[in-house]
Amino acid sequence: MSPGENLDPIPDCFILQPPVFHPVIPYVTTIFGGLHAGKMVMLQGVVPLRAHRFQVDFQCGCSLYPQPDIAIHFNPRFHTTKPHVICNTLHSGRWQREARWPGVALQRGASFLILFLFGNEEVKVSVNGRHFLHYRYRLPLSRVDTLGIFGDILVKAVGFLNISPFVEGSREYPTGYPFLLQSPRLQVPCSRALPQGLWPGQVIIVRGLVLQEPKEFTLSLRDEASRTPVMLRASFTDRTLAWVSPWGFKKLISAPFLFYPQRFFEVLLLCQEGGLKLALNGQPLGSTNLDQQTLERLREVRISGSIQLYCVHY
Repeated sequence: MSPGENLDPIPDCFILQPPVFHPVIPYVTTIFGGLHAGKMVMLQGVVPLRAHRFQVDFQCGCSLYPQPDIAIHFNPRFHTTKPHVICNTLHSGRWQREARWPGVALQRGASFLILFLFGNEEVKVSVNGRHFLHYRYRLPLSRVDTLGIFGDILVKAVGFLNISPFVEGSREYPTGYPFLLQSPRLQVPCSRALPQGLWPGQVIIVRGLVLQEPKEFTLSLRDEASRTPVMLRASFTDRTLAWVSPWGFKKLISAPFLFYPQRFFEVLLLCQEGGLKLALNGQPLGSTNLDQQTLERLREVRISGSIQLYCVHY
């Protein structure tokens, strides 16, 4: 990309950001693209043994003064006679009527995984894979653009995720595959074994950052004989995305080219009977045909190209 070249505008829903590892608390960060229905934020960490309370705030801005509105205030409290969780909204400097949930699904000294799933009218919160509460919005979700984490909490990782694009109308927690955060910057090229091949319902997730002067990105699926029945290739030279077979057959994917220098991406491949479906940054982009025997014989997923790699999960 030349210094003066302008990038095509990208809709907010396509702008992703990488996971954050071991942030220093208090921690405040911008949510790229803001919040919208179908987006998720995940926290992994530990509650200190002597924790009193902590809070996770989804804010409308990040100013120190005046204090920004807080659309969703999630506040576990451990130091009271009966530990509980408070949710509330701060609007124009005033707290609204608080909502209280008795009992805390979090424990002092224990690790946790909290998932915030944002729907059209409410946020659902799960703790360690189990639904805990839901809180109805009192301010428009579209105003939220900042995440703040404060108090007695040790955070190992923060992830910004999209709901599975392969389930029409889905607004539930992802059950087909877990979202697990891994250490940043995996070595490229990267190879991962598929000991049992692929089966219907399995999803391969790849997240990364495109380098400043990229050439190509490839995701290859190899069988026991090290053949590549199918490859997904993004060419930055001619800005095309295509399925490529070992016989030289190239099937262009008719969709906007959403790989941009120094921007983050998420590729999902869903295995189903008869082939693979592709989604990029949460948007379904079509499929390619593979018979079931070929899918079951796949033994390796390999990622290479002009990227920094943050996550490979299946």
